[in-house]
Amino acid sequence: MYLDEVKNQLSKILGVSALDFVYPPQTEMGELSLPLFNLAKSRGLSPVQLAQELSTELNVDSSLKENIREIKAVGPYLNFYLQAEKLLEGMIKDIDKDGINFGKQSIGKKKGIMLEYSNVNTHKEYHIGHLRNLFYGDTVTRILNFCGYHAIPVSYINDFGIHVAKTLWAFKNGNNKDEYQKLAKNKSNQGRLLGTCYGDANKELIEFPDKKDEVAFIMKEIEGRGGESYKLWQDTRTWSIAYFDEIYKHFNIKFEHIFYESEVLEDGLKLVQEFLEKGILRKSQGAIIADLEEYGLGVLPIIRSDGTALYPVGDLALARKKIEKYKIEESIYVIDVRQSLHFKQLAKIFELAGDKTKISHLGYDFVTLKSGMMSSRSGNIITYNQIWEEAYSRAKQEVASRHEDWTEIQINNTANNLAVAALKFEMLKVSADKVITFSIDEALRFEGYTAAYLQYSGARLASILRKKPKVSTKIDFSLLNHVKEISLAVFLARFVDSVLKAGEQRDSAIISRYLFELAQQFNDYYHEVPVLKAAPGLVSARLALLGAIQQVFKNGFSLLGISYLEEM
Repeated sequence: MYLDEVKNQLSKILGVSALDFVYPPQTEMGELSLPLFNLAKSRGLSPVQLAQELSTELNVDSSLKENIREIKAVGPYLNFYLQAEKLLEGMIKDIDKDGINFGKQSIGKKKGIMLEYSNVNTHKEYHIGHLRNLFYGDTVTRILNFCGYHAIPVSYINDFGIHVAKTLWAFKNGNNKDEYQKLAKNKSNQGRLLGTCYGDANKELIEFPDKKDEVAFIMKEIEGRGGESYKLWQDTRTWSIAYFDEIYKHFNIKFEHIFYESEVLEDGLKLVQEFLEKGILRKSQGAIIADLEEYGLGVLPIIRSDGTALYPVGDLALARKKIEKYKIEESIYVIDVRQSLHFKQLAKIFELAGDKTKISHLGYDFVTLKSGMMSSRSGNIITYNQIWEEAYSRAKQEVASRHEDWTEIQINNTANNLAVAALKFEMLKVSADKVITFSIDEALRFEGYTAAYLQYSGARLASILRKKPKVSTKIDFSLLNHVKEISLAVFLARFVDSVLKAGEQRDSAIISRYLFELAQQFNDYYHEVPVLKAAPGLVSARLALLGAIQQVFKNGFSLLGISYLEEM
């Protein structure tokens, strides 16, 4: 990339790393800047004094004149003002040449990383909190692959456990059993219906605690893999899986493999025995535990005193399976922050077992409502279906009002893309360590820091490029000398840095913020600088710049899993 070449040239002359250069916060301060604190210390000078000496020395260096027009000392910084023509020509040609690969990195060196996310429970409703996990895991996977890793997305679904028994109890014996069984005859209701059963079961079991014995009997039948309840478990499990698949397809999210707790429990029990024999686990009052107190990680219960398995049994088996089957170097669990200790415990167990694969927890904070925390037990949730129907309905209304001449298919497709992007962006624009207080009104705004604003900016850009007149194919880049054009060129180069930073920090918010700021810069430029009404030679040059902006938009949108719309 052109700016990399400039940084490399300067780093050799100054004896610094190309990574030491930063971008000034304001255009009038130049296009590149070098903080001199470390270099000044090594030379025994103050940073301000060194900046003055270097600016005098470098301004007369003829080897720099081709790319740099001026160098200024600004306090402890050395600021570089680049030749506008070379900068714009270099950036536009770089982007045109690389196309969909512009910004792509090789730092991952094909290192195998497995990301496990969307670890939902069958027999429960899919809600807005699950969507944060789904979108975050998918986008981090996309970013890591773009950075040169071999990122493998998988999901681990809990299809066993007491929550299943409660749901089946409500379906068979609850107050609304007749209504449930009637609704279940319609396939489109089945997946959602189970979530309703689970919520009602929790309420009814509080009111009638003696019914818990019935739930326990159902649980035994399921674990014993026999009887009427086991057959019902098999049927209803397929309902949940079909429901999840529908959601994944809707948001264009694909997993290389989906694991199920019911399929790994047997292997998990064998592994518990192996770790017992090695002394990694031990028995305690009839139960089996991992005593990690000496490492400051507390105690992790593995098997209850009655011999039934707890969820770490499945985690142990799956962790081993990942290591042996996929030969990965790192196993990442994308799960909320409440599970932080659990994954530290899991990592320590495998470290004690001698496995070298790194186990990492990529935690994220909660999604809350204005009414408070969400809970599938209390029913205080926004379900996937509720949020989707609302988002799609509003988006369709907006599109239809803008395009009375569009066909129903055009309106529906655009509304679908707008609604998908709105939900994704609300989850991805916030760093993982921040709580999201979800508001559907905020998510569906067509202005401000929203997906619709980004998509509208992209559509406006596409509209200008569609009106492209017959212009010369030979571009005179010297005509591009407006201050906003120079600023845009530098900002386009910063996409590469944003990708690197997002990959290192595994943070979707970095790409989201970059795209928003690029949209702002493009819209400011469009309002102030004529493009199609400029002189012929200038039209060609400015359209080339807009083409570069469009490509970076498309690349960034792809990382977020959001559609670039040509019209909206």
